[in-house]
This record gives sequence, structure tokens and C-alpha cells, in this order.
Amino acid sequence: MDMTVLEVTEDAIVLAQRLIVGGGLPSQARIDALHVATAAVHGMDYLLTWNCRHIANATLRGKIEELCRAGGFEPPTICMPLELPEE
Repeated sequence: MDMTVLEVTEDAIVLAQRLIVGGGLPSQARIDALHVATAAVHGMDYLLTWNCRHIANATLRGKIEELCRAGGFEPPTICMPLELPEE
């Protein structure tokens, strides 16, 4: 399987900060915010994660999506790998 490493761009850094300041993710989750922001900036359809504390957290998901859109990016669908069918 081929994989591409996504570049952490200035837009991703700005969006990650927006996710923290806007209350989408707590301040101690800066790396998690950068993961979400990088996926959004690069237009990824999905962000797969086992991190249910911050990223795949149903109570935070709506705010994360709202802040991504307010920043001009469509958020990825955040889910755990088991939620996607194997192909």
C-alpha cells in the first residue's frame, strides 16, 4: 500500500491554533490539533485514529468541524479504523 506523508503547512499550523483557541481541542492536545488541521488542509476524506480522548471524541467533533469550516477547510470524517470496511 502506498502512503503519502502530508506536509505540515502554515495553513495547518494556523488552523491547529484555531482549534485550540476556539475550544475544539484542549490546550494540551496541540499535536492532536495539528493532526486534524493537516488532514483538513490537505482535503483528506477521513482521519483514522485510536485517540478517543481528543480526536475521535463525539463531544468535541461538532466544534472541531465548525472551527475547520470557519477557517475555510472541510473537516475530514474522524473515525476509528474499525469503523471503515476492509477493502
